[in-house]
Amino acid sequence: MNFSYEKTSAFLRRVLVTVGAVAALAGAASAPAVAQTQAQTPMPTVALPDFSGIVEKADPAVVNIRTTATVPVRRPGLDGQDPYDLFRFFFGPDFQPPGMPGQRAPRDKTPKDNNKEPEERTVPRGVGSGFFISADGYVLTNNHVVSDATDIFVTTTDGREFKAKVVGTDERTDVALLKIDAKGLTPLPIGDDSKLKKGQWVLAIGSPFGLDSTVTAGIISAINRDTGDYLPFIQTDVAVNPGNSGGPLLNLAGEVVGINSQIISRSGGFMGISLAIPIDEVMRVVEQLRANGKVTRGRIGVQIGEVTNDVATAIGLSKAEGALVSSVEGDSPAEAAGVQPGDVILKFNDRGIARWSDLPRMVGETKPGTVAPLQVWRKGKSLTLTVKVAEIQPPKTAAKEKSNPKTEPESSSALGLTVVPVPAETQRKMKITGGVLVRQAEGAAGRAGIMEGDIVLAINDTDIANPEQFVKAAGKVDKSKAIGVLVRRGDQTQWVAVQPSK
Repeated sequence: MNFSYEKTSAFLRRVLVTVGAVAALAGAASAPAVAQTQAQTPMPTVALPDFSGIVEKADPAVVNIRTTATVPVRRPGLDGQDPYDLFRFFFGPDFQPPGMPGQRAPRDKTPKDNNKEPEERTVPRGVGSGFFISADGYVLTNNHVVSDATDIFVTTTDGREFKAKVVGTDERTDVALLKIDAKGLTPLPIGDDSKLKKGQWVLAIGSPFGLDSTVTAGIISAINRDTGDYLPFIQTDVAVNPGNSGGPLLNLAGEVVGINSQIISRSGGFMGISLAIPIDEVMRVVEQLRANGKVTRGRIGVQIGEVTNDVATAIGLSKAEGALVSSVEGDSPAEAAGVQPGDVILKFNDRGIARWSDLPRMVGETKPGTVAPLQVWRKGKSLTLTVKVAEIQPPKTAAKEKSNPKTEPESSSALGLTVVPVPAETQRKMKITGGVLVRQAEGAAGRAGIMEGDIVLAINDTDIANPEQFVKAAGKVDKSKAIGVLVRRGDQTQWVAVQPSK
């Protein structure tokens, strides 16, 4: 069949017109359906909270705290001082007068001024935040805001300024309680930090960089954040900067759930991580500060460390928990109760110890004189001891002894340790019986961190009395798994997990 060019073109034009008409009809028919579907499934929206109501109620309770300190007055040129000290005060200690390189100008002594006492002047020391917890003028803030201050001034949001006195401070929890002479103030309601959850909204009000009544918001990033300090912190991403310290952390009910205390930063400014002291811990301290002006805490007299997974496996614990006793103070409640170095304290006063840092808090908040059960793990068994809590005292610094043993027969083991008997004088001073002194540490033991001068007290559940027993016990261990070696170094005792070479 033959088609001319004109006939072919006309045919194609008719086909294209027909296809276009069909497509248009299909689009017209489907458009209402699409529109109807979109109308039935609207995009989800999330409304952000409005904080203005919370801030309006809480703002009058938050105060600015400024402190001053008294310092000696610099008196350049007087009292025999270098007259160019004034320039060095501004330009640095290396400043030299023109024409006198490498040396200082001669001192110009003024005898008539030599007998004068140095004058003092008052200078600004720092700025922080705080908040009222009562209508009669009790103010909560951080201890580091007011420590070493000569005078403390509290300024309210309506511009009134009061001179404050310190009721009491507690350096360990970084809490300070102040009092001003005023009535009819607006206190903040105290919340319950045990109800906090990660992801909840919180607000901070304070004076970052001296800019009072500044409000910032964020969420709770973590709860019970352990930083190695005495307290577990509330971690948030609320913008907190220098000057916010001592200000309140509020929940959406306008209640205080914490005191903003620290920031984690490489620059000194906000980097997304701020820490607040839980208000429950704070109020326990406040009760004692109001009543006595100081905080009394319990103690049992042990030094403790972490139980690692390797150590837990080596000594037969089902999981890494509790507090590993590294040292027991002499004449302490723990010594009287029978606690020994190497024990793992699992429970105190019937409360489980998930992390080693839980124990100091539990003991610290226990009233001195309390008799409490103490569950410990020792040589593969759980024991229950009874300890009478004493009042905490300043820590004692134990002197470390460097052993200089006489020449003794040396014994070696498969663990890579060469050992000798422990001198009797060393045993007496350290209050230990038996053990072996490490003369050389190689192989598996050396890799695990055991060093020359350490004293090995036990292998797994076997106490070591002499080198012969040490070699015998080391020869019987199961080399397919980690071995627990109880080591005394100075005044510290620690379990070390040694993995024998296969």
